[in-house]
Amino acid sequence: MPLPRSPGLLALYPHITGRDRLLLQLLDDHRVFTTDQIHRMLFGARRTCQIRLGELAALGLLDRFRFARAGGGSHPWHWTLGHQGHRFQAAAHQRPEPTLRATRQSTHRLSANPHLPHLLTANEFFVRLTAHARQHAGARLDRWWSETLTTKRYRTITADGHGLWSVADVTVGFFLEADTGTEPLSRVVAKLDRYAQLIRRGGPRYPVLFWLASEQREEHLHRRLGGDVPCATATHGTNPAGAVWLPAGATGRVALTDLPSDHGPPVADNPNYDDGVFVV
Repeated sequence: MPLPRSPGLLALYPHITGRDRLLLQLLDDHRVFTTDQIHRMLFGARRTCQIRLGELAALGLLDRFRFARAGGGSHPWHWTLGHQGHRFQAAAHQRPEPTLRATRQSTHRLSANPHLPHLLTANEFFVRLTAHARQHAGARLDRWWSETLTTKRYRTITADGHGLWSVADVTVGFFLEADTGTEPLSRVVAKLDRYAQLIRRGGPRYPVLFWLASEQREEHLHRRLGGDVPCATATHGTNPAGAVWLPAGATGRVALTDLPSDHGPPVADNPNYDDGVFVV
């Protein structure tokens, strides 16, 4: 029997799988993904992914938008939470239920946000790590924090994301700076001052990963890097899980798990710890 045109939230529950719930949480945390990104993170067959996304959109759990390409055709679909998806996540996290108007405004603002390409680039970094972990036993993305959550937890830095990446028994923390080439390199380098402040007040000493749009920009950035904050660079065309990272002052590239990483002391200002115990 088909669902009513505007079903109550409880009526949707028999249609929501565990994978759907994971997707809703990912979109709640990270706002937007393309069809291809969702496929690589959660599905085997692309067609299965496309069909399921369409079904979730029909249920109101997801919403989507896309733009025209110059010269004809369209860019990929961009997926975000629909009204029912926002309601479901609000219930799951005991937040006030959003109105339909608020949900629509959220989608409209996201679709028109001039920083949307930057958000998708930052998300793509973590999507690649997630996809790599699906295909390699022993590799895990133990933590994936958005810019918003990273800023909230670490307070003085404004990284584009933060993660914990593990391979076998080695775990490395990192901060991501996803560079799209729109900022002067002087401003990019100046961001390291805040990471230095974090280290001085007892925070973790994690490498800052500059993920850059071109090899030329990477070369120019290395001429400016230095100081007390560990950092490394790679370009958008690489798999961040591979041996693609060039540390400042080095001549050879290494894997993410080969970069120096220190979780910091168990002090009150370090969100890695809860009552002195390290938490993922």
